[in-house]
Amino acid sequence: MKKIIHIIDNLNEWIGRIVSCSIVVLTLLVVIEVIMRYVFRKPTIWSFEVTTQLFGFYFMTLAGYSLLHGAHVGVDVVSETLTQKKQAFLQILSYVLFFFPFCLVLLYQGTVYATKSWAIKETSWSVFAPPLYPIKTVIPISAFLLLLQGVVIFYKEIQKYKKEKKNV
Repeated sequence: MKKIIHIIDNLNEWIGRIVSCSIVVLTLLVVIEVIMRYVFRKPTIWSFEVTTQLFGFYFMTLAGYSLLHGAHVGVDVVSETLTQKKQAFLQILSYVLFFFPFCLVLLYQGTVYATKSWAIKETSWSVFAPPLYPIKTVIPISAFLLLLQGVVIFYKEIQKYKKEKKNV
């Protein structure tokens, strides 16, 4: 089990490191558009949609990486007053009631959404009309990576709970 945990952690770590570099590309594209628009007075037709899709790619694919590093928003007002054992139990309960159902629905619906988009080779309605199916495919992939990382954290919380139970 430790080997599987290590593989999933490393997968999300490396995906996060690689994808985080896309923010540089995104920044450069925005700077180019600002220069084109305000210096040369010739805005591009592609900038808005390309930067929106690139940011969506960045945001979605870093979900598992963010979970790995505890960067998702959490409300600790209640849990910080609890013992380690109770905190672990609360985490386990939260994952079962909220996290896993959310990820499974996102994975299923995202797959349906992306499959339909691929079936019709969907493009946007703008003059530029870039394809939408690649970016829609990012949704189920990201949901899967998030779910995998969630399983790892869930397992770690169970281990923490068992350890604290033995210490009591």
